[in-house]
Amino acid sequence: MAVYKRGYQKYDGPRTSHAERMLVIPRFAWERLLSQKAVTVLMVVALFWPLLCTLFVYLANHSELWSGFGAGFKRILAVNGKFFVVFMNVQSVFALILAAVAGPGLIAPDLVNNALPLYFSRPLNVRDYILSRMLVLAGILGLVTIIPGLLLLSIQTGMAGVDWLWNNGRLFWGVLAGFTLWILILSLVAMTSSAYIKWRVVAGGGVLAFFFFTGGAAEMINAVFRVDWASMFNPSWAIEAVWMELLGVEIPPDRPGFFECALSLSGLCAGLTWMLTRKLRPVEVVK
Repeated sequence: MAVYKRGYQKYDGPRTSHAERMLVIPRFAWERLLSQKAVTVLMVVALFWPLLCTLFVYLANHSELWSGFGAGFKRILAVNGKFFVVFMNVQSVFALILAAVAGPGLIAPDLVNNALPLYFSRPLNVRDYILSRMLVLAGILGLVTIIPGLLLLSIQTGMAGVDWLWNNGRLFWGVLAGFTLWILILSLVAMTSSAYIKWRVVAGGGVLAFFFFTGGAAEMINAVFRVDWASMFNPSWAIEAVWMELLGVEIPPDRPGFFECALSLSGLCAGLTWMLTRKLRPVEVVK
């Protein structure tokens, strides 16, 4: 057949699914992140606290080891909502540091090398790109937050029996939903910092500075105006209040409640998402 007769024909071969296309970016990004020594060391260090909590769960379920300490010691060794609030608070710090190390390299290289038009020329839009990059951090952070939390619940259920899980079922959903929300916030903050700050070290510092600045500003407003409501603009406190509500722990009366903190976190996520979508464009207008 002559060359001029070979007209354009639409591709009719096998097509990958939408989910498979979105997982292309995370698959290569995970391999690159796990090859970094700093990320590997942080993930290993982040497992020490869950190991200590596992020892706590073991002691709480073996009363013969501390039977001589009295009933007061039994109340201290209770595996309940307060225990998991403390566990999630400490583990969230490791997740924050890990996000500051792993997050800045997600979007900045694509912007510096003008790779966004190449991504968006494929069957990917801005939403898919953001979700793909978010999956990268979610997979890494989930290994030090959700997985250890669910393992602790499984160990406690195995030692205390299925009746304990039946009576404390909200702890399972509280840990899962609470850590998922924290991963979402960390991912959005890290990706926004990576999109607007090209230098990796500075972008990582920007992630940490965001939480220190918002927390300090909220406490300053509380001190100057002698109010308590500004604490809901502190993401660290707001997420803790949400965790307390999910895990059935009473929120201190001098702090904003669950609905105020949930509304504040929703506004934060919406604002960060808007900033990301505004920055990630397939073309760049140079004036």
